[in-house]
Amino acid sequence: MKFRSTLLLCLSLLALFTLGTKSSEAHVSVEDFDSIKLYTLKNEAGMTVKITNYGAIITSIIVPDRDGKMGDVALGYNRVEDYINAVDKPYFGAVVGRYGNRIAKGKFSIDGETYSLAVNNGENHLHGGVIGFDKVVWDAKPLEGDGWSGLELTYTAKDMEEGYPGNLNLKVTYKLTMTSELVVDYFATTDKKTPVNVTQHTYFNLAGEGEGTILDHELMINAKKFTPVDEGLIPTGELREVAGTPFDFTTAKPIGRDVGKDNEQLKFGLGYDHNFVLDKTGKENAMTLAARVKDPKSGRVLEIHTTEPGIQFYCGNFLDGRLRGKSGKPYVHRGGFCLETQHYPDSPNQPSFPSTILNPGEEHRTTTTFKFSAE
Repeated sequence: MKFRSTLLLCLSLLALFTLGTKSSEAHVSVEDFDSIKLYTLKNEAGMTVKITNYGAIITSIIVPDRDGKMGDVALGYNRVEDYINAVDKPYFGAVVGRYGNRIAKGKFSIDGETYSLAVNNGENHLHGGVIGFDKVVWDAKPLEGDGWSGLELTYTAKDMEEGYPGNLNLKVTYKLTMTSELVVDYFATTDKKTPVNVTQHTYFNLAGEGEGTILDHELMINAKKFTPVDEGLIPTGELREVAGTPFDFTTAKPIGRDVGKDNEQLKFGLGYDHNFVLDKTGKENAMTLAARVKDPKSGRVLEIHTTEPGIQFYCGNFLDGRLRGKSGKPYVHRGGFCLETQHYPDSPNQPSFPSTILNPGEEHRTTTTFKFSAE
């Protein structure tokens, strides 16, 4: 039973109890409310991934360090109530959409018709709106294959849900392989033209969730350009060279090395919160190395490949210690990073950017792989 349907049911029952003139007129219907589940994927190497069908959230990723010590490297909670009630809604581990990232002033046009979305991030729209894909209950089905286990999650976003046109049928699959790769596949179809930009929003700390900052993590991003933004973090339309700027991660460097530099873009983002234009190789939509991160203390390594043209690097600028995770430790300022594979922010309003419009009869399909190792 979907979150939105549940909300409407509760409101309907409240109306019955409030508006009924006689107690005999009230009618109470009963449905199964036990719809939120937690699924565990595990491989022979001991890697464990936990996923809930609330928000398609990855709640935990447990992997070994160089000495074989297991640790949870994904920020998150042990209870679904904590995801629902968290202050600031940091989107820990969730699938976000219908449009991940920002749309300027919550408006876009298709074929001359303007659509208005929720303005939930300053004057802009962020991550699908008030009740985006991160706040609904998905249908879930466990999967198994040769050398992998997985989970299929499906959700239908109704026409004009959160202001977006078209009934969007979305399927996300998580597959854990024997080589410690977490493969995330996204599939979508629509009956009206609509923008689609769905991504995975896990916060990582390769030292372990709650284990201080990620500023000493060594990051490489396979991108010679990024999309600079205005003060509202909306791209200006420029594709700017990273060379000679704090945004040059073409060679691995500690995340904290340049984050405090006197730079307008860093001031706008309060640190790194920017889209990088990936250096794509081979055919269009081919898998490409996007980023590689290493924690020098534990030796844990995360390598990301994707079919997407961009990746958003966010270094936990808004974490401030108020949120406490699974270990009970506070998530301090820059205590986690996100690497969200995606199309560029505000693409529906940026004609020079790769299009995110999905047409009826087409299939939206993207893949991202998170591979874990230690050295």
